[in-house]
Parts: sequence; structure tokens; C-alpha cells
Amino acid sequence: MTAISADLNPYDILRWYLESGVDETMGEEPLDRYATTRRALESRAAAVPPPAPQAQRQPRPHAEPMAAPPGALSASALPGTAAHLAAGCADLQALRHAMEGFEGLQLKQAASSTVFGDGNPESAVMCIGEAPGQEEDRRGLPFVGPSGKLLDRMLGSIGLDRSTCYITNVVPWRPPANRKPTPDEVAVCMPFLTRHIELVDPQVLILLGGASAAAVLAKADGINRLRGRWFEFNSPGLPRPIPALATFHPAYLLRTPEAKRDAWRDLLMIRRRMDAVRH
Repeated sequence: MTAISADLNPYDILRWYLESGVDETMGEEPLDRYATTRRALESRAAAVPPPAPQAQRQPRPHAEPMAAPPGALSASALPGTAAHLAAGCADLQALRHAMEGFEGLQLKQAASSTVFGDGNPESAVMCIGEAPGQEEDRRGLPFVGPSGKLLDRMLGSIGLDRSTCYITNVVPWRPPANRKPTPDEVAVCMPFLTRHIELVDPQVLILLGGASAAAVLAKADGINRLRGRWFEFNSPGLPRPIPALATFHPAYLLRTPEAKRDAWRDLLMIRRRMDAVRH
């Protein structure tokens, strides 16, 4: 730093300080500004009176859950739903009429007919497919196209035909362009199918294809994991559980002939079960 000449007068010294950037003068004694700030805060806190004690808040009593009004229906049993209509059907004719008059599924509007069932409803064997195809929709009967002809041969191989078994589908209306029914469409139709099974009350269920097996058994596994195994179908309207076995859909076998060997094993299992029930 440049030394200050003793010849400068006080004004020159002050100008020199200003030009050097000095803009504040300090006393000769040191000043503890932290202590000053602390004393100011303490004085301000002492001037503010302490808050008045608040009354102790009483805990709010728990509200009792509101009871449902007497006679309230669940959403699945509301008037006009499939569950409500199916529950009121005492026989297959009433169930058919209920399904034909059902308006709760858009899929039905595009179909030409309600494909209800075919065969002998008094028989011990009930076959359940996925949904009608074009020929089934036109004729109003399940399994009457190419896959139906193969199904007839499959049933014939174990001594069955349409006079000794009963055939229906999970979804009774043909999806456009033969697409797979959506999970929502299957869910809407399940009360009708469940009542259908209860009214037929077979000794054995044959589930044709993965969609049918998944819907009836309420399982997400594919057909390769479900086929060849016995399950039980339960429903409050049945006097007992019904043995159910899944196998490949005839349409799949037409596309995949090498799977017919496994399908034949499944059919033999069904034959053995029927013989055991008979004896």
C-alpha cells in the first residue's frame, strides 16, 4: 500500500481514502456484532407475551359405519344385469329367453343370433367352447362349422355324440370378425353360463380351448398348462362340484394337427372318468 505523506492536509487524506475505496469509518474499540444481534433477539423475545395455553383437544369419536339399507342389492344383482336375469331362470327355456332379451352387451347388437346350446341337456357330459363363429351365428347352433365337425369326431372317438352330450359356449354372441371375446365381455356373460351349467347339472365338463378353461376355472394359465388335469367347478346352485377337464379347441387342432395326440390323451381321461362315474 502507498504510504501517506505527512505534508497532506486532512482534506487530502480524506479524498485519498475515498479514492482507495474506504467508505465507512470504525471506532477505536472492537465491536462484537454477533453479541449485539443476540441481545437484540433476546430483548425482542422478552417483549412478546407467551401464548395462552390452549384447551386440550378431545379425540374425535370414530363414526360408526353406515349400515346398508335393508334389501339393498349388490351391483352384480341389480335389475337388468345378467346376474339378476340368470338368477330368476328356473329352466333352460327361461334362460334362453332371458339371454335373447338381454341388452347389456354391445356385442349382442352386431350378432345375428343368440347361440344358446345344442345336444341333450339331460346327458352327463357338457362341452363348453369360447364363442360362436360365422356359421354358428348364421345357424344359431354351436360348433356346426369345420371345428364342429372335428368336435363330432372327437366325441365319437369316446362313444359320444350330440344325443349323449350337451354343447354351449362361454359367450353366446359372435364377436365381429371372429375375434376373441374381451375379458369384459366374458365377465358379463359368466352369470348366464354359470346358470346354464347349474340347470344342465352334468357329471363332467369338457372345456374346449384356453378361453373357455380360463373363464370357467377362473385361472389365468394358458391351455398348455391347464389341459390334461382335472379341476372342480363349484357354484351355489349345484348339489356338488363338477369335475372339469380342459383340452384343445377343435379350431386349434385344425391349425395344429400335431396337438391331436395330446387331445386324444385328454379324451381318454374323460372316458375313464365317465366309466368310473357310471360304476
